[in-house]
Amino acid sequence: MNHVFGPVPSRRLGRSLGVDLVPFKTCPYDCIYCQLGRTTCKTLERRRWVPVSDVLEEIKGKIAAQPDYITLSGSGEPTLCADLGAIIEGIHSITDIPVAVLTNSSLLWQPEVRREITGANLIVPSLDAGNALMFSAVNRPHADLSFERMLAGLIALREEYAGALWLEVFILSGYTADRAEMSAIVEHANRVKPDRIQLNTVTRPPAEEFAMAVERARLEELSRCFSPEAEVIADFREVHRQRDFSATREAVMSLLERRPCSLDDIASGLGIHRNEAVKHIEELLGENRIEGVRSLSSLYYRPAPAGTTRQGEES
Repeated sequence: MNHVFGPVPSRRLGRSLGVDLVPFKTCPYDCIYCQLGRTTCKTLERRRWVPVSDVLEEIKGKIAAQPDYITLSGSGEPTLCADLGAIIEGIHSITDIPVAVLTNSSLLWQPEVRREITGANLIVPSLDAGNALMFSAVNRPHADLSFERMLAGLIALREEYAGALWLEVFILSGYTADRAEMSAIVEHANRVKPDRIQLNTVTRPPAEEFAMAVERARLEELSRCFSPEAEVIADFREVHRQRDFSATREAVMSLLERRPCSLDDIASGLGIHRNEAVKHIEELLGENRIEGVRSLSSLYYRPAPAGTTRQGEES
């Protein structure tokens, strides 16, 4: 199973069957908050990264698990896959399970990308900044991608797409958590006209230590800047408590009790996808059962000493 993982719990989509369409950390951005670490292949080039037939066969083998969504996301930006449209069409031909695409909006300025992505039942694009300076600081985009181009593509998508569109706005302390920055984002969101606006912040160890979470009370306050009011994404605890998910989480804990492990160590050691490992790490961090420690450029996880709390935990 090289391209499909889960179903895994999603704070927005319930039980989500993930589909990975590009190699690990292949993306037009290098976001400071990314839970998967720094981008290793920053590109705007769309390619046929995966065989369409292989992806569809893997999905066929997983749909018996009856996920709530089949979600194109994974370890990089899914719109970089030149076969995106064919994969969405192929999924619809084998199941009625709705297709969601999570995108950072970086390639929506390309008409062919918008044409292909509109085959999805739900599109969740992101908007993390209200101006070019903040876009550069937070998303660290490819040199050939401007804020204006990205925003124009996002607005054009809404004009061409009649399906469900949920806009995610990622808020960072010291960057976008003040009224002035939020006012600019609100202005652009009003032009996009999404069906929902969802505010998010750091809940997992980010690519950069200086990418800090915003307290929930502040997120609730900022949510009222939007009209209609934005929702603050909350943990999907009832999904996290599912028996099969809990069993794997305990296997992660057992592995960490033997030795500190990186995300890749956990994924390879248990034979699960990186994104699935991220979900278990998030849950264990939220329960204060583990902590993240950095060694040179790598992040490792280990059992937390009694009474400790994780770095950046919301108060």
